[in-house]
Formats: sequence, structure tokens, C-alpha cells
Amino acid sequence: MSAGPVAEPVRDPGLQPERTRLAWRRTTLSGAAAAVLAVKTALHGGVSVVGIVVCALCCGLWLGFLALAHRRIRILASSAEPAALAPRHATATVLFTVALAVCGAALVL
Repeated sequence: MSAGPVAEPVRDPGLQPERTRLAWRRTTLSGAAAAVLAVKTALHGGVSVVGIVVCALCCGLWLGFLALAHRRIRILASSAEPAALAPRHATATVLFTVALAVCGAALVL
């Protein structure tokens, strides 16, 4: 008994870019929360030069990530079939994220 050809499910090309765009927005929001917590932690025990430098570094890293994320969000919104994320942008995004995590850990310790 043959089942016959299996129909491929219909894919809506508009949903994946929308989900990806929303994921980028959520990630930038969580990065903003991390930067705000970094400022709070740096200023909690009094102002110190090291705390201010690490805090400024955290904010700078978040702004770099925000610029890359905003660029990607615009690309995703501009066309029905957006281009893949360039390897250099993906690498920069990962480096910003890891560096922001390291700065946050330095503020906690």
C-alpha cells in the first residue's frame, strides 16, 4: 500500500524575518537592562575610577551592539527575503556580547 507523495508544508516567508526582528529587539532590550545594572553597580559603593571606566566600557559595548542590531533590524524589515547576516557582523555581535558579559562580571567581582 503506497501512501503517495507527501505534500510539503507551505512556508510563509514573512514569519521568519518577523520572529528574527523581534528576537533582535528583545536582545537589545536585555542589553540595555545589563548596561543599566552595570551603571547601578558601578555607582553603588561610591564613585571610583575603575568603576566608571568599566561602566563606560559596558555602555560603549552596548551601543556598539545596538548599532549592529538596529542595522540588522532595518535589513530584515526592508525586504521580503533579507540577506544572511554577514560573518563579520555576526563575529562583531558575538564579541560585543561576550565583552559585555566580561565587563558585567568584572563589576560584580
